Amino acid sequence: MKEKKTVPADVGKAFLLEVIQRHAARTEEAVLLDLESALSDNDPLLLEVLKYSLLKGGKRLRPVLAILSSRVCGRDDDNLYLLAATFEYLHAGSLIHDDVIDHAENRRGKESVVKKYGMAAAILAGDWLHARCMHLIGTLAGQQGLDIVCNATQSMVDGEFLQLRYAANSAVTEEQYRSVVLRKTARLMSATCEIGALYGHANPTQQSALARYGEKIGIAFQIVDDLLDYLGDEQATGKVVGNDFIEGKMTLPLIHALAHASDAERAELITAVEHTPRDSDGCARARQLMRAAESFAFSRQRACQEIEEGLAALSCFAHKEHQESLAVLEQLAGYILRRDR
Repeated sequence: MKEKKTVPADVGKAFLLEVIQRHAARTEEAVLLDLESALSDNDPLLLEVLKYSLLKGGKRLRPVLAILSSRVCGRDDDNLYLLAATFEYLHAGSLIHDDVIDHAENRRGKESVVKKYGMAAAILAGDWLHARCMHLIGTLAGQQGLDIVCNATQSMVDGEFLQLRYAANSAVTEEQYRSVVLRKTARLMSATCEIGALYGHANPTQQSALARYGEKIGIAFQIVDDLLDYLGDEQATGKVVGNDFIEGKMTLPLIHALAHASDAERAELITAVEHTPRDSDGCARARQLMRAAESFAFSRQRACQEIEEGLAALSCFAHKEHQESLAVLEQLAGYILRRDR
């Protein structure tokens, strides 16, 4: 039986941030070099839009996961940071397209690409990022890497369709929510770790372990994201609090409250969810009912459980080299639970 690991205490925050910033900085250097090289003969507006979307902030979580997954398996070279950049390309491209679909005016505290440059430029820039990502992964991680990331991106699309199908549906279950999260968020994080492991010449056990770790922290990441939509600080998150509720997204706190509230409160919640327009006042009342049903505490406990299962998957690295990378992977899992944006 595998030893159960607990979520790391926040004792290494300075160490964790220093390592993340170091890897993120090297990834950003790789992004700039690649953009300048790949776009030397292209219209300058494309380069401007791409730099705006890629260099305006963000957690750089996916690139760092790819780097750490390769390093913990024993490989670290300059091309690793270009490989890591591909996951930022894919993530940024997906966010640009999300903002087009949602008609979003802001992203990360700034104007969204679609707001600043228009719909045509946004769609085309997102297309370029996806195409460049696939080209580089095929070049650096081969057909197997390309298969992994293509499966993950297909799942992302399926997850978005499922989320649309479940919108404003008060009958959605936790299992159905989990199926959305797995497709929309977790499989890409899993792919990020697995391709990093593949690049690092991992053995099958290591590759599978890192894929599972990525999936589990991906689920936890989305649950925390859904909590922040109700409980976050808009200045910190750069997002409007309650936006998921207004858009009719059925996330875990709301699903739990619908299942555990009193009959009268459940009826009130159903009315708030299913009748439009959903507004900030309705969201505030829904938040009160979710708190009364202890839905926020329940959701955080679920995220903790996912993190613990992800950490348990790393047990096969206990006696390997590159202990720094293993320690950062463990601390990163704890950071996901404590993040405020």
